[in-house]
Amino acid sequence: QVQLVESGGGLVQAGGSLRLSCGASGRDFSINAMGWYRQAPGKQRELVAGITDDGTTNYGDSVKGRFTISRDNAGKTIYLQMNNLKPEDTAIYDCYARIRESIYSGYLVYWGQGTQVIVSS
Repeated sequence: QVQLVESGGGLVQAGGSLRLSCGASGRDFSINAMGWYRQAPGKQRELVAGITDDGTTNYGDSVKGRFTISRDNAGKTIYLQMNNLKPEDTAIYDCYARIRESIYSGYLVYWGQGTQVIVSS
């Protein structure tokens, strides 16, 4: 069974930086996309950043120029470098991955456990 494990959240002052990571583990699976969504209290879930298996990246408008998504060579761990953090970045960040566990199955979306990011003003 495939699992996604996130780490790296925490409390930081405005203007500071944090780095999130999300790793996929299990047997015999392939990934074609990974990334993060976030949800703040009282707000809709929004895309933060995503990266596909060919390295194409996309970002939510509110984080462009401040956040950078990257991945390791195996393509099973991704990182989100968050710079110049703002109080409005406070949210729970959820890692996702589109995973296929068999060549006979389609891709399904898996989610991590979520990690809290709090940015104080």
